Amino acid sequence: MPRRSRQLVVEYLENVSRRALEKRARLIGEYVKGKTGVYALYRGDRLKYVGLATDLRNRLKNHLIDRHAQSWDKFSVYLTVDDEHIRELEALVIRIATPKENLTRTKFRKAENLRSRFRKDIATYQKRELNELFGIHVEEFAETRALRRPAKKLRAQKGNGSKIPTLSPYVDSRKPFFKIYATYKGKKYEAIVLGNGIIKYEGRIYYSPSGAGREVRKGKETAGWVFWKYRDPKTREWVPLDNIRRK
Repeated sequence: MPRRSRQLVVEYLENVSRRALEKRARLIGEYVKGKTGVYALYRGDRLKYVGLATDLRNRLKNHLIDRHAQSWDKFSVYLTVDDEHIRELEALVIRIATPKENLTRTKFRKAENLRSRFRKDIATYQKRELNELFGIHVEEFAETRALRRPAKKLRAQKGNGSKIPTLSPYVDSRKPFFKIYATYKGKKYEAIVLGNGIIKYEGRIYYSPSGAGREVRKGKETAGWVFWKYRDPKTREWVPLDNIRRK
């Protein structure tokens, strides 16, 4: 038998006049005594203020004489089963309705704002579409974009000195970069092989596939030539990086 979800609002009283609160404060007070909830103050049909309280009786009574006293003539009350989500409920209403009397814009406690990610994703899709229209492979776009980052952001691996990249003899100077990837513990990791054979991964540079693989595997020794894969330019299939040495 499916489990019934717990309701949020258990009782409510809507569109009650200020005069009713003034004349029947005790009766309304009995309804809301000791209860948690969200309330709204209106001037006519226009929402003026939204608030929450664990003691609604005193909160409503105070609004008859506080700074909001002359700004409203109707109110609504929504009683909740507990106060677990009460602050987020208040924040949601305020962010949607933006009442003028609420001076501060409330925040959600742990929610992620997707606006920044949305902007970046739109820009990425637009650039991919533009590159596709001009005949550039979709996957090459990510590689090109990575190479355009300022070189100063690259942090060399300690102890490499002037070491020659092990991939340098196998890099085609006419195609100065290509992408490699590896799968470790069910997660996919991507890196870029630059024109001089250096591997770029997560803002760092590595002189060998094993060094880059060791970084992915948190310091564990790695057979990088078989750990990483690249796309064969002829078959367009992903094959072990070791294949590049056999050609």
